[in-house]
Amino acid sequence: MRCQPTHDNPVYIWLKNAQSCLLCDEPSDSPQALCSACEAELPWLGSHCRICALPLATMGLICGACLRKPPAFERVEAAWRYDFPLDSLITRFKHQAQWPLGRLLGELLSHHLQHAFSEGLTRPDLLLPVPLSSRRLRQRGFNQAGMLARWLSQSLQLTLNEHLLQRRQDTPAQQQLSAAQRRRNLRQAFELAPDGQVKGLHLAVVDDVLTTGATAESIARLLRKAGAARVDVYCLARTPKPGD
Repeated sequence: MRCQPTHDNPVYIWLKNAQSCLLCDEPSDSPQALCSACEAELPWLGSHCRICALPLATMGLICGACLRKPPAFERVEAAWRYDFPLDSLITRFKHQAQWPLGRLLGELLSHHLQHAFSEGLTRPDLLLPVPLSSRRLRQRGFNQAGMLARWLSQSLQLTLNEHLLQRRQDTPAQQQLSAAQRRRNLRQAFELAPDGQVKGLHLAVVDDVLTTGATAESIARLLRKAGAARVDVYCLARTPKPGD
């Protein structure tokens, strides 16, 4: 007697050698669950601001916002523009708990970061995921930034601290707010753990998407005020300007 049920479609196994592409469902021609054709069609970031990674027409420039008011963080590292089909993949990971998609994107981001390290990007002393409010964590059941940070920590052999950054208060969701509203929404939203020590450290904050940069700026200011030597931001995708 067979004790296991049969399935028409195999369960996703991350370490399985012969994967099916998670986007087109065709056999993958790589060890990852993504075929080379679908990987090529992802909206890779391309030319962007050297500081905040805002998509630009020309490589090597700094955007007007960063020139007018340099942010508290040093540099944003993102692999993609927040555009189709990546936006739907992140939504399915974040709001539908499709963790294999998040695991795949996290692995690709780790490859992007490894290349950046080989090109001169300084490796951080510590990875810090953006914390969720307790209410949002209960609703969603997991913190997508925490999961990404754990995968990056394992892949890149970087130290992770999931408890140093804390959410002080529940704030409204950022998605439907303007840039100014996002900044007001995040005032005093974060704090360090009572025993948190960051003086002299190079820190990297991990999140899924950077839109206006309000969350990254709020956290970076907090960390720099506490004595951090440098704060970078690692995320899957950077949102272009509206209408771009």
